[in-house]
Amino acid sequence: MPPSKPPTMQDVARLAGVSTMTVSRALRDGTSVNKETREAIHRVAEQLGYVFDSRAANLRRQRTDFVAVTVPSINNANFADTVRGLEQVLAGHGLQVLLGYTDYDVEQEERLVEQLLQRRPEAIVLTGGQHTPRCRRLLESSQIPVIETWDMPAEPIQHVVGFSNSAATGMLVDHLVSQGLERIAFLGGDTARDSRGGDRRAGFVSAMQAHGLDAGRLFGAGTPPVAMKEGAEAMARLLADIPDIEAVVCVSDLVAYGALTECQRRAIEVPGKIMLAGFGDYEIAGICVPSLTTVDPFPSRIGEEAAGIVLAALRNELGEPVRTAIGPELRVRGTTAR
Repeated sequence: MPPSKPPTMQDVARLAGVSTMTVSRALRDGTSVNKETREAIHRVAEQLGYVFDSRAANLRRQRTDFVAVTVPSINNANFADTVRGLEQVLAGHGLQVLLGYTDYDVEQEERLVEQLLQRRPEAIVLTGGQHTPRCRRLLESSQIPVIETWDMPAEPIQHVVGFSNSAATGMLVDHLVSQGLERIAFLGGDTARDSRGGDRRAGFVSAMQAHGLDAGRLFGAGTPPVAMKEGAEAMARLLADIPDIEAVVCVSDLVAYGALTECQRRAIEVPGKIMLAGFGDYEIAGICVPSLTTVDPFPSRIGEEAAGIVLAALRNELGEPVRTAIGPELRVRGTTAR
C-alpha cells in the first residue's frame, strides 16, 4: 500500500471545528486564541501527528525566529552556561538559538558571521569584542541587534554585556599580595588568539606593577583552547625555571587544575609551598582538593542579560545602545588559604 498522506492544517481545523487561521495562530504562538480552543487544537494536532511548519508564516511576517550566537569553544563550561542562560530566556518568547563556534580565531569568526547573517537572524550575540575589520563592517551594516559579551570593548559595535577581564584578574593578584606574597607568576595561552586571555595577562601585569612587584614571570600554556594538560605542562616548565615561585595566577580554572596536579605529582604542598588561583569558577574549582581560589564571572547571567537586550531591541524599546557591566566576584578557597 502507498504511504498515507501526512496530516494537514486543514485536517486539524476540520476536526477541531475551527478555521485554518485559528489553527495557525494557536500553533504559532497562541497569544490571540483563548485557552480552551488552543488546548483543543493542540490535542487534535497531537492525535493526528501534525507538525506545524512555521516557514510560510515567518516569511509573511518577515521573521526567522532565531538568534545567532558565536562562542570560541563548544566544550567550555562557562560559554555553555552563557548559551544556556540566553536560550532559556529566549525560548519563553518563541525564539531559538543557532550556535556556531569560532575556535578562538577571528578569521573563522568573520566567515561564520557572514554565513549567519545570510540567514537573517533576529539578532546576533558574539563572545568577545575583538573582530576583523570586515567582520565589524558586516555587523555594523546588518541592521539587526548586535550584542558583544564576555568583554568590555572600548568601541562596541552596539550593545554589550560583559566585564573587564583585566580588572577581574587584578583582584586575584591583590588577594595574593595581601597574603604577603611577592614572587607571583602567570600561566596563560596564546594571547594573539584569545583576547580575553590576553586581557587577563595584561591585568596581571598591571596589578603586579601597581604593587611595585616584578611582573615579568609570564608563561605560555599553548594555543587556545588550553586546559588541564596544558596547565600541567606549563607548570612543569615554570617550576624548572623558577623553583622558588610563591604563587601562580592561571588564565582559567582548567589550567589551574592542571597546575595543581603537577604540584601534587611533585609532592609540592598547595597552599603550603605554592598558592594557585584560577579564573571562571568552573565546577571543578569547588570540588578538587584543595578547592581552587578563582573569579566567578557569572556566565549564566551574561546570557540572561544578553537575551533581555535582544527581546527589548526586537520590541523597539531601546533608544540607545545598552552597556551592561557584570561584576565578577573573587572566590577565596583552599589553594590560597593559610
